Amino acid sequence: MSAEHRILEVCVDDAEGLLAAVSGGADRIELCSALDLGGLTPSHSLMQRAALLPIPTYAIVRPRAGDFVFSPADIDLMLADIELIRSTGLAGVVLGASRADGSLDTEVLQCLVAHSKGLGMTLHRAFDLVPDFAEAVEFAISAGFERILTSGGALTALKGADCLRRAYDAAQGRISIMPGAGIKPENVRDILAIAPFTEVHSSCSEHIPGLDGKARELGFAAESRRVTSASKVAELKAIVQN
Repeated sequence: MSAEHRILEVCVDDAEGLLAAVSGGADRIELCSALDLGGLTPSHSLMQRAALLPIPTYAIVRPRAGDFVFSPADIDLMLADIELIRSTGLAGVVLGASRADGSLDTEVLQCLVAHSKGLGMTLHRAFDLVPDFAEAVEFAISAGFERILTSGGALTALKGADCLRRAYDAAQGRISIMPGAGIKPENVRDILAIAPFTEVHSSCSEHIPGLDGKARELGFAAESRRVTSASKVAELKAIVQN
């Protein structure tokens, strides 16, 4: 894929972020709630809003914060959420599940994948916990995932550069390896120098001060919050596609 066709995916967790991502030129949206917690399943109303947009949206299926070792009750919720995503008309789902040792829970994932038939599928950063990247890449391919979102097992994609390259080499063009975590206009050229990635994932966000007052005092509001920036989307898109 040539640079001008490289895809920018923007992760968004509110209605204003949807508008900012589209106006900035995002190619695809990863929709969630609670980005500060790594992203949880979005509300139905936010899915409905995203379904009206002119670009595809993939919704994350993650019923709670914390690890990716899911209980039977969690899995029941995830299956129901996949049906809701399908009925809303979104393009795809973002899935992941782990065993206690960090390896992919292939049994749970195969169940989720079977329930997602007809939807696009991204394997999320549960991949970053695996002890064997090559093995996990092979599973993702065999299960029918389109792409793997990964930081290379590190806090940021830049810090995971070596493992990102290993994942890319293991994929051999059979699945997209989409770097994400800490990617911004200032460093995306360094990311793209690691390997010829065809997709890039970013929040394109900025921190704005939270409101002072009782909401903060009682723990309802943080000192700052992160919002999607249309100008950062546009800036990143211009670099990614040149």
